[in-house]
Amino acid sequence: MQAESEKLLPVGDHWSRSEVDETAFKDARLGRRFGDLLCRLSDRMGGTIPLACQDWASTKTAYRFFSNPKVEEGDILAGHLKATKARHAASEGPILVLQDTTEFTYQRRNPHDIGFTKSVNSGRDKDGRLRHHAVCVILMHSSLVITQDGLPLGLAAVKFWNRDKFKGTAQLKRKINPTRVPIEAKESVRWLDNLRQSVALLGQPDRCVHVGDRESDIYELYCLAKDLGTHFVVRTVVDRLAGNGDHTVKSEMHEAPSTGTYSIEVRVDNDMVESVTLDIRYKRIHICPPIGKQKRYPALDLTVIHASEVGTPLSRKPIFWKLVTDLEVADLDAAIEKIRWYSARWKIEVFHKILKSGCRAEDAKLRTADRLANLVALFCIVSWRVLWMTMMARAAPDVDPTIAFTATEISILDRLVTDRGNRRAKPGTLQLYLIKLSRLGGYLARTSDPPPGNTVVWRGLRRLVDIQIGAELATYG
Repeated sequence: MQAESEKLLPVGDHWSRSEVDETAFKDARLGRRFGDLLCRLSDRMGGTIPLACQDWASTKTAYRFFSNPKVEEGDILAGHLKATKARHAASEGPILVLQDTTEFTYQRRNPHDIGFTKSVNSGRDKDGRLRHHAVCVILMHSSLVITQDGLPLGLAAVKFWNRDKFKGTAQLKRKINPTRVPIEAKESVRWLDNLRQSVALLGQPDRCVHVGDRESDIYELYCLAKDLGTHFVVRTVVDRLAGNGDHTVKSEMHEAPSTGTYSIEVRVDNDMVESVTLDIRYKRIHICPPIGKQKRYPALDLTVIHASEVGTPLSRKPIFWKLVTDLEVADLDAAIEKIRWYSARWKIEVFHKILKSGCRAEDAKLRTADRLANLVALFCIVSWRVLWMTMMARAAPDVDPTIAFTATEISILDRLVTDRGNRRAKPGTLQLYLIKLSRLGGYLARTSDPPPGNTVVWRGLRRLVDIQIGAELATYG
């Protein structure tokens, strides 16, 4: 595992250098500026552009970069996508490609520059009059590549948009059957676009398993995956016609026998982790395409897996996952494997949390959607790095710490944090130094504590940069 892990992230002067492709930009100077900005904003994670740049000349250069019409989010992410491809090629076994959508909300005086969504009541002024503010939203649909152990290799596809492009689609679906609306006219086409882009980037489509929630329960997605030779595990919500079309999947699954139980830990509504026992049933079913699209798409043989919670919890709804996959399921172990793959989808939710809470992407003051998309694309690389460091220390705790830290950072951590009381981590390992870093971010490192999470990691990174600057100033002073 150590040799493979060391291939997943080349060691360099600053980690961001391996995630930048200067040649992707239309002007070489833009590529150099982006490399500098990624380094600055990652070291000042969660800070504003002026805080990261420190002086007006550098700040003005940053603003000009994000507003430059020659700069697109694809240029910004090009180097990271290449690095993701390299890490994917260096890994082994099935790879999970997690897809999900998140939105970034802003308030602006000119909301249409970003994408006006709605007007919200924000209380009353001192004269008792109602106040309103406009809410603007840009949306991002991303595909995060992870190993079966949960180690994030990077992003394979990212798409930004606002609702202006699909304006009127909801009214159209009120007039006709939604299944008759072409997928190209719906926002749902993003799932297909990311699937194509991920397969084109990574290659080896048979190794990839695309994982999505109920929003991705799209028949066109299943057909596209078959055409591209790749696989999927999706939580289904639509009760489709099955067999000869005279019954549904739900009625056929009622006849499927229970094959056993499986216990998992899930995060419930109050953000607590609970151990839940699931009763598992599965069956290979011949599924028909939606009415209105039967001439365009063929019927498919898919495996349906139902995992229902044993017992009735008092404070929440019981868990009931209905999964569908193109992969064959021959026994209980194979069904449990698909359930584990779907439960790993939580990693992309964590990635989005780092974007919003760690990088504070929604606090940005840039005025237009294009500029914000460029900034968020940069933040995507920073967020991946935090998630990678957190999970690498769990997936391969005994690897050399130089895979994630520079020699200077290791020296500073050794001087600041003692080797004792670090959850019995082995000396000279990545796990030990990630715990030391997390202790700078408020992690207590008690033996009974869980492993460090993303929040204490990004707090520790911010403090480590400040301490390193102070150490360098003291040395040169």
